[in-house]
Amino acid sequence: MNLHLPPFERAALLFDLDGTLLDIAPRPDAVVVPPGLTEALMLARRRLDDAVAVVTGRPVETVDALLGNAIYAVAGEHGGALRRTPGSSLERPHLPSPPAAWIAAAERLAALHPGTLFEPKARGFALHYRAAPELGPTLRDALQRMLAGSSEFELLPAHMLWEVRPRGVDKGNAVERLMESPPFLGRMPVFIGDDVTDEDGIAAAKALGGVGLRVQDAFGDAAGVRTWLAALATKGDWPLI
Repeated sequence: MNLHLPPFERAALLFDLDGTLLDIAPRPDAVVVPPGLTEALMLARRRLDDAVAVVTGRPVETVDALLGNAIYAVAGEHGGALRRTPGSSLERPHLPSPPAAWIAAAERLAALHPGTLFEPKARGFALHYRAAPELGPTLRDALQRMLAGSSEFELLPAHMLWEVRPRGVDKGNAVERLMESPPFLGRMPVFIGDDVTDEDGIAAAKALGGVGLRVQDAFGDAAGVRTWLAALATKGDWPLI
């Protein structure tokens, strides 16, 4: 497949996490970092002068706990938190937090429906239904009623979950902010993602003169991304797909 990638020496790599670098797990806390992934990411960093980042809905702290120092920069919470360099303080745009009544109601929803899981986030929350896929519409309808009339929050679909997050941040905005400073400044982003929430990152990468790739189309699955990344890290150039 010809991906029309930018010149390797002028590129920056930006990855989604779940479903892109890591296989989807039954629960958010059950993901596994496959052998060789962190080593491949570190090699890619050396090849690209550190221009490697993760852009995810997960907290930055979770990415650091999973991948250690293999990633130079992380945009977490869909851009609601940004760590530009290893060990630097988080940048957080001013965003609202969901009302306590919403959080309590979402927790009750999860408790009432076996197979669902409430996941709190810094300024939002998610309801997972992977273990009970038939409950997806029920949870969606309940959350839509909850958010009715709100101009500050939105409901997003993702891998077998519904997420409530503040308006004003997305992965496209996160990509734009990362590309504003070294080692990403002046490079062309190659953003790789697999989910609906990654579409903004894909669009932003293209608007910045780079490329946005969907995992399913370009690699098949996360294992395919990892194989490609390992070849890239070893070769020091774009591998063929």
